[in-house]
Amino acid sequence: MKKYNLNIASPTDGRYESLCNDINEIFSEHNLIKTRIKVEIEWLIFLSNLPQVKSLPQFSKNQIKTLRGLYYNFTNTDSKRVKKIEEITKHDVKAVEYFIKEKIKSNKKIYKYKEHIHICCTSEDINNIAYALMLKDAREILLFQANLLQKKLKMMSKKYKNVSMLSHTHGQPASPSTMGKEFNNFQKRLLAQINDLKQIKIKGKFNGATGNYSAHSITYPNIDWPKKIKKYLSNLKIEMNSHTTQIEPHDYIAEICNKINHINSILIGFSQDIWTYISKSYFTQKNIPGEIGSSTMPHKINPINFENAEGNLGMSNALSHFFANKLTISRLQRDLSDSTVLRNIGLTFAYSIIAYKNILIGLNKLDINRDKINQDIDNSWEILAEPIQMVARKYHISDSYEYVKKFTRGKKVNKEIILQIIKALKIPVNEKNSLIKLTPRKYIGYASKLCDE
Repeated sequence: MKKYNLNIASPTDGRYESLCNDINEIFSEHNLIKTRIKVEIEWLIFLSNLPQVKSLPQFSKNQIKTLRGLYYNFTNTDSKRVKKIEEITKHDVKAVEYFIKEKIKSNKKIYKYKEHIHICCTSEDINNIAYALMLKDAREILLFQANLLQKKLKMMSKKYKNVSMLSHTHGQPASPSTMGKEFNNFQKRLLAQINDLKQIKIKGKFNGATGNYSAHSITYPNIDWPKKIKKYLSNLKIEMNSHTTQIEPHDYIAEICNKINHINSILIGFSQDIWTYISKSYFTQKNIPGEIGSSTMPHKINPINFENAEGNLGMSNALSHFFANKLTISRLQRDLSDSTVLRNIGLTFAYSIIAYKNILIGLNKLDINRDKINQDIDNSWEILAEPIQMVARKYHISDSYEYVKKFTRGKKVNKEIILQIIKALKIPVNEKNSLIKLTPRKYIGYASKLCDE
């Protein structure tokens, strides 16, 4: 039986937890502490491999295994211990340093060099890399889910590529498309943004209290620190930001937030369009046994997944917009306002993934209603006013637009009226016959072919 935690405020940890538990784990306090420990340990191991650091021997394979075991085997009991230490230190990163020293105390060969833990570091060196690693993992999860969605849109695009459909510009009948082509539009846009999001480089800094390697250069003056730090970060698959203050300026995080915002805005438009097609009965929704649409109207099957997605996408965008604007600003060489904000960065990912999964659930409930789609397009002969007047223009017929407008604008037009307009035109017989054969369903241009690209 599913367990519910009903004593929390955020729906990402409660109602929707099952949809975003991977993201919750990545940005949890437990994982933040664990990742900080990883950064500290890997820094210590990296230093031990530098021959210029003569105050620290090169660790053996077993010693490295012991050190890495501190984060490989990190437990909830361990993270609680760090929090207990933090109650005294009132400093989260210093608590991590003390925890590591505490854990290696029984290993005398390593403990002898305990003061090299956090040497030449400022807390932000540890924090920014920890967040970079978490964001790297979170991006992969978001990209995976977004890619599932774009693949579903591509599949539906091909499935419905020949389903001619009345378009609506300004909410009014317009030149037809196919249902597949409309899915294809969103799929192409989504794929382009997914590819852009993949290319954003995750960056980090490890250059001390004001970004100048000051402590590094005094402690070990014979080392080319920018070069070595670049190598250290590369080992963690993070690109070095060479010019910073105490904090990494978070420009890459702003880029990620803006790109997620863009993806989500595309999907808000898509969700609204599908909602509208459902309201027009172009799609029906599967009747799931046990589900209820309305507490008083038993007949209703509401498009709840697309509505849910729209709301969660909006929540993600509101947060990502704030993060992109806030995180790139810091007073002088550092203030702490970014730290408290960063603790909420996971919500942007969580709300997005909740939405992506809801859209997929909603799409899997849809059945196309060809009868209703055909009925609407077959009763909209007025849309052929466009091709008729275009052919008339081709043959220099004066006031072609005005001529066709006189018979069609704001009027109910049927096949007979269209045929009368065509027959009255002074155009070659072959052109006239081509227009006579044209029907609203056939006036779709390259719509079907575009779905194959």
